[in-house]
Amino acid sequence: MDGQEATHSQVTLHVNGERHALDLDHRTTLLDALRERLGLTGAKKGCDHGQCGACTVLVDGRRLNSCLLLAVAQDGAQVTTVEGLAGEDGRLHPLQEAFVARDALQCGFCTPGQLCSAVGMLAELAAEGAEATREAVAERLSGNLCRCGAYPRIVDAVRDVIT
Repeated sequence: MDGQEATHSQVTLHVNGERHALDLDHRTTLLDALRERLGLTGAKKGCDHGQCGACTVLVDGRRLNSCLLLAVAQDGAQVTTVEGLAGEDGRLHPLQEAFVARDALQCGFCTPGQLCSAVGMLAELAAEGAEATREAVAERLSGNLCRCGAYPRIVDAVRDVIT
């Protein structure tokens, strides 16, 4: 076995509905594969420690911090990034529209992660039959930090989509 085989693997990722076959170093995070190999730069590298949520994407419908996931461990997974939230017709996802309408962003750095997290959170609430109170939405989005402090408008935008 040569050194290349020991450190790389073929990985198939289904990103935003498209199949991608990649040869990846075992140390490559999903975030780096998305940004550097696929050119999808919506998910941001904020803290690179899973503490800020700027890199949040949906993996098989679950919201996860892509900076903490090894890409090889996601072989065969369905990944949705902020670039994949809009419909095939180009129409924005209802949450994206609500963020714009509520001015729920300032610098925009955290927005892609906030949006992916909110999409996942809405699916969680629906699956649990839980009520989407202001407090519940704020708590469930607490893993996504916003340096600008747009939290009240983010929560309002999410609740607009629910009600």
